Amino acid sequence: LTLNQVDALLSALSGDTPKELRDKAMLELLYATGMRVTEIITLELKDVNLELEYVVCHDRTKERMIPFGSDAKKALVMYLRNGRDYLLGDNESDCLFLNCSGKTMSRQGFWKIMKGYAEQAKIDKDITPHTLRHSFAAHLIARGADMRAVQTILGHSDMATTQMYAAYRED
Repeated sequence: LTLNQVDALLSALSGDTPKELRDKAMLELLYATGMRVTEIITLELKDVNLELEYVVCHDRTKERMIPFGSDAKKALVMYLRNGRDYLLGDNESDCLFLNCSGKTMSRQGFWKIMKGYAEQAKIDKDITPHTLRHSFAAHLIARGADMRAVQTILGHSDMATTQMYAAYRED
């Protein structure tokens, strides 16, 4: 996605219902960190450090700390204050992001959420959660981020996987 498309997508998330707060927090965090969809839906409350603005991401066999910025922090704070407990209801869960039944969000549920907001933002590309991961990496590298740092943030074991993002050019 171009920067304008990412801005349009994130701007489409403007409501204040518990679901809309959750959606805003998920998508802001996804773009701010480049996490994989499985990593974001399995985040637990203990994995988020709001004070120092980072998440601990649990990859298959590794763990990595990923910083996030003020937009993601603001969205997370709003969701945690005004949305999560409502979605949780009478259930018990340590998961950060919950579906409307108070259970762990599924990959398919997350994908549907993204599709809906992409439509609202009038993005005519086929968009998936992985699209935001690619956009995050490409935008960082295009603006001069260190390739090794991006590799570490994304959790790539092979630099060649990260280098593919260097070909990105803003339309």
